[in-house]
Amino acid sequence: MDFLLLVVGLLFGTVLIVGVGERIRLPYPILMLVFSGLAASLPFVPTVHIEPDLILPLFLPPLLFAAAQRSSWSVFRLRWRSLVLLAVLLIVATVAAVAAVTWWLVPVIGLPLAIALGAVVAPPDPVAVEAIAGKVKMRRRLMTVLQTEGLFNDAMAIVIFQTAVTATVNHGQIGWDVAPRFLVGAAGAVLLGFAMAWLVGALNQFVPNLVARSAATLVAPYAVYLLAEVVHCSGVVAVVVTAVELGRRARPQDSGERLTRQAFWEVLELLTTGVAFGLVGIEMRSVVDAEGANLLTFVPGIAAICATVIAVRFAWMYAMYTIGGTERREKTPASLKEVVVLTWCGMRGLATLALALALPSTLADGSPTPGRNFVVAAAVSVLVATLVLPGLTLPWLIRVLDLPDDHGAEERAQRALARRAEHVALEALRSSPAAQKLPEGRRRALARRMSSLHTILESDYAEDPEKMRRVQAVLAVMDRAQRDALDAARREMLAARNEPGNDPELVDRVLRRLDLRTVTLDR
Repeated sequence: MDFLLLVVGLLFGTVLIVGVGERIRLPYPILMLVFSGLAASLPFVPTVHIEPDLILPLFLPPLLFAAAQRSSWSVFRLRWRSLVLLAVLLIVATVAAVAAVTWWLVPVIGLPLAIALGAVVAPPDPVAVEAIAGKVKMRRRLMTVLQTEGLFNDAMAIVIFQTAVTATVNHGQIGWDVAPRFLVGAAGAVLLGFAMAWLVGALNQFVPNLVARSAATLVAPYAVYLLAEVVHCSGVVAVVVTAVELGRRARPQDSGERLTRQAFWEVLELLTTGVAFGLVGIEMRSVVDAEGANLLTFVPGIAAICATVIAVRFAWMYAMYTIGGTERREKTPASLKEVVVLTWCGMRGLATLALALALPSTLADGSPTPGRNFVVAAAVSVLVATLVLPGLTLPWLIRVLDLPDDHGAEERAQRALARRAEHVALEALRSSPAAQKLPEGRRRALARRMSSLHTILESDYAEDPEKMRRVQAVLAVMDRAQRDALDAARREMLAARNEPGNDPELVDRVLRRLDLRTVTLDR
């Protein structure tokens, strides 16, 4: 009951903190983290034990699914080099560097546990990046790189973490089977993701209820994540593949479902993010209570680990700027300013804390795990250093660096997509069999209505039932022709979403407006 009350309180707190954050222009996840940590220190707030095994399965699937819906296969094809460099190789480099520093400064914990700590603090959290970096005026290209990196880096970190923990518990060593395990698990997860997307698509065609079809997108990420974990594949990759493939399979006529689903996921993402960051803040209290004064002895090692995490990311981004990371169209990062911004956006979050809490407290022989408290304290410290400070100062940093603003180009691209959709709609209207049945005047009126998208056709025949029936018949034909034209425009936008070089989020804005027009027509 205490945990249920805590969750309900965090839900209400999220709504309140969002309002506060909008007024003082600060990201609400940071505020949730700070205020929940302060609230947990109050004497009348009960201490609640959060089962670590439940944190990742509860929060990771919906948050990953929500973020992955804003991407597409074309983005992955365009930025596959950045994906490999950041989501795989940078994770390995960070794990190696943190493990080396930890083993040197705190040799009592052993190499396997040091590697586990490296895996805990290595992956930036896509939820944190999306929630914080998405609130400032950052270039779309940089945001796309950060989002793409965050969707897959957890998979590599989790494989390394599980291998290191197994070696720690059984007094073993880590072998070279980590890379094959990751590749096999990722391949299996990709197959599961495609299968789940096909299943959801089949359900959507079978189930006529709009709400039920939208609910399927909530069940799908949990189902594919748990199934992947059962068969020892990557649940993270399976969820991401499911979301992206569902976006590719979108049908032009599913406008009502897209609008319902988008509103549903916006609410769910906001509440889930708030609760997740609130739980992180509450767990800080548990760490402090468990360690007490011993935390002071951890300070030198923890400071070195925090510095290592930031330094490795900066060095990696600088190397990409100088010798690598060239995309087909642009180079990312393209300047030293972008190197600083991408380094500052390496925010750790829920995955870091959840992995730290998932460390077993005892070994296979029943003895306490040496250094576990240090690992947990280091994980929380890295989270604070990379999340709270950068999150609060990112808007200031963007202003100081004065990065070139590409919002003008973004608006031009969005207008071009809108004109493209309107052109296809008008072309489809001209060739529509339904439109050909209309008188010339009605066809011109329909064309004007399609061009303006807001013209309301009025009739003065309401007093004559016979004339009213004839007008209604004509209006029905016009509506059918308009629906055909809008379907053609949406089909064109769905095709544009999967073309390399087009920003899926910009396409989605145009698509949403087309969907809204269709809902207005249906009503």
